[in-house]
Amino acid sequence: MPIPVLMPALSPTMEEGTLAKWHVKEGDTVEPGDVIAEIETDKATMEVEAVDEGRVGKLLVAEGATAVPVNRPIALLLEEGEGPEVLDDFSPGAGERQDGGASMQESAAKTAGPEDQPTRAKPAPTGAGGGAGVGAGTGAGDGEAGGRIKASPLARRLAKERGIALAALTGTGPHGRIVKRDVEKAARTGIAPAGAETPAAGLPAGMSDDIIRALFEEGSYDIVPHDNMRKTIARRLVEAKLTIPHFYLSIDCRLDALLEARKRLNEAGAEADPPYRISVNDFIIKAMGLALKQVPEANATWTEAGRLMHHRADVGVAVAVEGGLFTPVVRDADKKTLSDISIEMKNLAARARKRRLAPHEYQGGTTSISNLGMFGIKSFSAVINPPHATILAVGQGERRPVVGEDGHVSVATVMSCTLSCDHRVVDGALGARLLGAFRRLIEDPVRMLA
Repeated sequence: MPIPVLMPALSPTMEEGTLAKWHVKEGDTVEPGDVIAEIETDKATMEVEAVDEGRVGKLLVAEGATAVPVNRPIALLLEEGEGPEVLDDFSPGAGERQDGGASMQESAAKTAGPEDQPTRAKPAPTGAGGGAGVGAGTGAGDGEAGGRIKASPLARRLAKERGIALAALTGTGPHGRIVKRDVEKAARTGIAPAGAETPAAGLPAGMSDDIIRALFEEGSYDIVPHDNMRKTIARRLVEAKLTIPHFYLSIDCRLDALLEARKRLNEAGAEADPPYRISVNDFIIKAMGLALKQVPEANATWTEAGRLMHHRADVGVAVAVEGGLFTPVVRDADKKTLSDISIEMKNLAARARKRRLAPHEYQGGTTSISNLGMFGIKSFSAVINPPHATILAVGQGERRPVVGEDGHVSVATVMSCTLSCDHRVVDGALGARLLGAFRRLIEDPVRMLA
């Protein structure tokens, strides 16, 4: 009996992917471990390995096909002695293996090498976020093929009784399914009534694609289809701004002592093995990790059951890539040396730009940093990257006049930083304490070297 090869789930919340490339053709013989295809998710392109041996009988999904659902058969393998005639009447159930063997989904942890194996047990990813407030992790979708909303029968009944539009809810059940608690939360917090039009992500209420296009002369624009990353960014931004009560705190940090310390460290780093060169951003990552340790109440995540108080300071750092961004995570940033952070970030950023990060390298984290200072931006406010409770937006360091305690005016290098906070977890005074701890570390960098 032919063996179906299924579209694998490469992250806990992946629901569909793009079959970027086939590495085999019909008639080829494959063995376990052979790379047979490349799958593109919203964050990366990852290789898929065969877990069975056999001969490729039929490729069911064309190269370049988008929005292929997880667990859909994408190819059929013929076992020894089987001919192509057995394919005629074979139609496996979606997501099932007729021979009882392992499916391609079970090999998801092997897809991109041993380093990806932890992703099987990881919770829903934080994903990419940060830059200019973009939170772009892989979020659970709230719809199915054909536009049918995924919801449990109980959730549908409760929503109908209470006049709540299911289309306006974000499901927290398996695979983004709307469940009872989602409807009850909507009833408590308020939501669009049933029958109210729910605009598409990123569109003003009442403005459909057709209405928007009608505002512009035909032929005066090109339509560039959204890729998976851009769709996810749009969805996550809407979710973040609708569900997280943001408030913002800004502070100025003097950089003169830090720049002097950086200069001396880089002089030593040029002679080190391996050599390193520390950036201002490396100091910021380290300072944010230490600040979370000094103000542990702010190192938290909101859940309906209670706050998650994190033991580690894992700092996500926004990295711009073509078409979007990633937020690779520096784990235990408070414990690592500046040189270790510098070397790690250069590696993560280089692979992020090639979309070669493994899921566990950009999922999770307890806060984020988005630094636009290198683009000449003085200050900005970032959108929180769920499930983080904070994100730090960093502006350019620039020479400014500063009034000292003695009343005299001097010139100093000053950097403006804005902390976006989730008010459900971080109150104003708590956010101010976190930002104050960060400034003390930035302005006295010797504290980071102890």
